[in-house]
Amino acid sequence: MKFTKMHGCGNDYVYVNGFEEKIEDPGEVSKFVSDRHFGIGSDGLIMICPSDVADFKMRMFNLDGSEGKMCGNGIRCVSKYVYDHGMTDKKRITVETLAGIKTLDLTVTDGKVTEVTVDMGAPIIEPAKVPVRIPGFAGDKIVDYPITVDGKEYRITCVSMGNPHAVIFVDDVKSLDLEKIGPSFEHNEIFPEGVNTEFIHVISDTEIDMRVWERGSGETLACGTGSCASLFACILNGFTKDEVRIHLLGGDLLDRYDREQNTIFMTGPATTVFEGEIEIPKKN
Repeated sequence: MKFTKMHGCGNDYVYVNGFEEKIEDPGEVSKFVSDRHFGIGSDGLIMICPSDVADFKMRMFNLDGSEGKMCGNGIRCVSKYVYDHGMTDKKRITVETLAGIKTLDLTVTDGKVTEVTVDMGAPIIEPAKVPVRIPGFAGDKIVDYPITVDGKEYRITCVSMGNPHAVIFVDDVKSLDLEKIGPSFEHNEIFPEGVNTEFIHVISDTEIDMRVWERGSGETLACGTGSCASLFACILNGFTKDEVRIHLLGGDLLDRYDREQNTIFMTGPATTVFEGEIEIPKKN
């Protein structure tokens, strides 16, 4: 199987051209290639496929084999792949995902895509659509809501950007033991589909620090949908303006909420690491 290793702010995936390669069980292939000892090493697998409704279609699989609806860092790299490989000459493309069709604007330098702005769509805060289910809760949104996890109280703000997010504001993101507390949020019973959890330190009204525990992948160096959910959570809580620079472990993203369009635009880099070919083990 031919592949390209790419990353957006350190959120790395193995990319496969679905126009040329056929994968019978992408979930199992994702688990194999994602292994950083026996495979290639990544946060998952992304397939670039034909689409009947957009320029291209993205299928994204986590390192545990589960299929995700959307990946902000991953979709930026999809646009870089198709442009850099001559599959399109357009600097604005559309990509079909399980979270809807996304529009991407490409910044090209010396014939290669270096930065991408993605229209990530409208944030969703209705609890049933996130989804998050808290017994007895009847409100129209969950903002700064207290829950107890592993005997400690946290205050969550819940937002969906095509996948569910719980945003928590803390004084310091660096000292968090995410390996311990991340799974407790991911598998908490109030999140019927699991949850990505963002821990945010607000530096100013235009700048925040972020760490993220992604469902199905664990801690990653960046999460595009998570950065968008975090921006909107900041706005809901009155912490920031509508445009914020987000510092992640793998780099920076610039996110902007457009109130008139009710959509979030995410701008960040897309990087190719290397290309190669790998033999996929056959099932016994």
